[in-house]
Formats: sequence, C-alpha cells, structure tokens
Amino acid sequence: MMRGMSRPYHHGALRDALLEEAQLLLAEQGLSAVSLRELARRVGVSHSAPERHFPNRQALLDALAVRGFTLLAAAIRQALADHGDGLQDGLRAVARAYVSFALDNAALLELMFASKADRADEEVASAAQDLFSLTAGLVGDSSGDAAMTSVSPLRLLLVATLQGIADLAAARRIQPDEIDSVIDETVSVFTPVLTQRQRQLTDTAHE
Repeated sequence: MMRGMSRPYHHGALRDALLEEAQLLLAEQGLSAVSLRELARRVGVSHSAPERHFPNRQALLDALAVRGFTLLAAAIRQALADHGDGLQDGLRAVARAYVSFALDNAALLELMFASKADRADEEVASAAQDLFSLTAGLVGDSSGDAAMTSVSPLRLLLVATLQGIADLAAARRIQPDEIDSVIDETVSVFTPVLTQRQRQLTDTAHE
C-alpha cells in the first residue's frame, strides 16, 4: 500500500490513532509541528481523512488537551485508589501522580493549561473541571462541584500549588533529586490545615 492511501481504520479508531500520534509529535517536535497534514502522513491516511474527526487544527489541539486532562485525571484516580486511608498519604499520592505526569508529558501539560483568553471550548473546560474535582475530597468540599469558580479558596490554593510544582519540575527548576523532598514539604504544610478543615466540617455536620 502506498503511503498516503487510506488504511482500513474503522470509525473511531482513526481518531484515536491521530490523537496518539499527535501526542507523540507534540513531545518530539513541539506545538508548531502538529498539523493535520503531518498527522495524516505519519498515520498513513489520505490528507483529507483527519478532517472527518477534526475540521481544523484548533479542533485537534482541543481534543489533544481533553486527552491530556483525561489521562491525568485517570492517574490521580488510580493514585487515590492505591493510597492508604490517611489524608497525608492521599495528598502525597496525588502530588506525586501530578508531578510524574508533568515530567513525562511536559509539552502536553503546557498545551492543557495554555491561556485561551479569547475563546473557550466546552469539552476542554469540562475535562479540566473533572480533573480539579478530584481534589474536592482532600479539602472537604463535600459537594464535589467541579467548577473552579465555586470551590473553596483552600482547594484553589492546593491546585495552584500542585500545578506550580509540576511546572517547575517540568522546566527543571526543581531538579529530579529534589522533587520528593519538595512534595513532602508541601504535604507537611497542607496536612494540618486540611485536617483542621475536615474536623470543622465534621463538627458542623453533627450540630
């Protein structure tokens, strides 16, 4: 089969293949290299085939950002499922999962959190909110509301701190051998505050 001729992808498989290849291309060559035409060439389909799933480059980038938020949320859910019952263990597990993802997917993380002040994509926003909602239990936001505009300042502070550590680790401003100590220090600062917050919520519920 000549390169550029369509492979027999069934519906949906091509979309997944394009996103997987886009993530690899992003990591290898950066955002400017990601294009529908280049992905078609790398996957081995006709130049017009990607347009069935992504009408333009921005639609592709939005879908790639959604993929990133989904993967990161899955990693954090697994970390929460694997950790012990203690708040401290849970917070440490979440922080390590977040930073590990940042180190392995620096370019993808940058795309996920790129500023889009002039536009908003509902799927990207929903995926981001799903990720941030995972911190609700850690800070005692019992509603589990995913909207970042309606959560407690403490939860915003926790998310901002994790994102800051991730950014610094991805940029190598925090060296690999320093990451665990930075995470442990962060956990030691947040644990008493979060413990007190949960105690207050418990007392309020019993009144």
